[in-house]
Amino acid sequence: MKFKDFLEKKTQLSSGAGFNPSFMPDFLFPFQAALVDWSCRNGRSALFEDCGLGKTVQQLTWAENVVRETNGKVLILTPLAVSAQTTKEATRFEIETGRYRGKEMPKEKIVVTNYEQLHKLNPLDFEGCVCDESSILKNFDGSMKSQIVQFMRKLKYRLLCTATASPNDYTELGTSSEALGYLGHIDMLKKFFRNENNTNAAGGRSHNMLGGKYRFRGHSEKDFWRWVCSWARAVRKPSDLGFSDDGYKLPELIETQHLVKSDSKPEGFLFSVPAVGLKEQREERSRTVEERCQLASEIAENHDGSSVIWCHLNRESETLKRITKNSEEVKGSDSDEKKEEIFQAFESGEIANLITKPSLACFGLNWQHCHHQTFFPTHSYEQYYQAVRRCWRFGQEKKVKVDIVCTNGELNILKNIKRKSEAASEMFNNLVDLMHNALKVDRDDYKPNSKSGIPSFL
Repeated sequence: MKFKDFLEKKTQLSSGAGFNPSFMPDFLFPFQAALVDWSCRNGRSALFEDCGLGKTVQQLTWAENVVRETNGKVLILTPLAVSAQTTKEATRFEIETGRYRGKEMPKEKIVVTNYEQLHKLNPLDFEGCVCDESSILKNFDGSMKSQIVQFMRKLKYRLLCTATASPNDYTELGTSSEALGYLGHIDMLKKFFRNENNTNAAGGRSHNMLGGKYRFRGHSEKDFWRWVCSWARAVRKPSDLGFSDDGYKLPELIETQHLVKSDSKPEGFLFSVPAVGLKEQREERSRTVEERCQLASEIAENHDGSSVIWCHLNRESETLKRITKNSEEVKGSDSDEKKEEIFQAFESGEIANLITKPSLACFGLNWQHCHHQTFFPTHSYEQYYQAVRRCWRFGQEKKVKVDIVCTNGELNILKNIKRKSEAASEMFNNLVDLMHNALKVDRDDYKPNSKSGIPSFL
């Protein structure tokens, strides 16, 4: 083995154990075709693409290629209510799919279902698997996440798709890598990072992960991103891949803060005090439910057109439904059928104001007909990003307005969201930059600056 080959083997880069695609339909844009082609050739890969770039049609095309290559079945896992949207898109592009609802297995070779049905399926029945909105993996509890990872490990062909990887110090990249069969989450940390809780060594940038503070090992940052780029592609717009951005320009996003002033006081206090920590923020949120919901409802009703009213507490959802005209509420306790029915009614325009939680509806759904939202802030940047992108996405023709209703104590939450947004932008910039020049390092160009000497004791 040559020294160059030895070094390449040590990098643990993706080996490209895929196949040449045989199905590349005309309805794909050139950048979409390039991503499908790369994913098929890689075999096990992740696509981090912004909302509206056509991840669904890429998933379907990838799945059809795996079916033609293996003559076996491919499973597409989606968040709840997105399964119907996926099969609808498949019909539009004349790709045969069947939907699994927990009972009878469809006869079609591309099977679409939601994550909650996975425990009823056998991985041996499939040749490939797509995880749509794969960033949702970290929102599941440990047993569910483990079940998904174990299911995918038994399949030769795997594809992860999501609008954005979480910016929380690259932790999610370890989850994605593990699901694809590359480095495990902990192995990734050990290989590229060092735990500052156990060392005083300096150098590199630090990130808070897994309850500890980790820092890139020495000069490992470039190698880390080179490794990620061997199995992932990050795309905010077609020009990130060298294609034209014609037709892919986002409309203006208008974010407006509305400060709610409340006379309610914490128990045991004679006057209102600012919420500083998480405990005080939760208490303030609970005390101000009526005031915040009243303002959010008024803003939505005064808007000309459809509105999504995002909330987080059951009390908020119930209050908003009670006081908001022409509204429907989607709750966690609703049946899957009822949730889908309400989502589809909102999409068709039958319902003007939709009240729901980001945990139920912020992944995968396409509401381009709507260009207004109200939002109560939380510390989850991803929930905010994904919720906003249900409407603010490529293909949206109008300006999108987001009215953020908050209290004094929640202003720090908005600062935290901004910090996480900047971290997400940095991660995307790293991935995009390194796609162009760090995927392959020519070790033959290595030229030492000085000659090696013979040790004096010899």
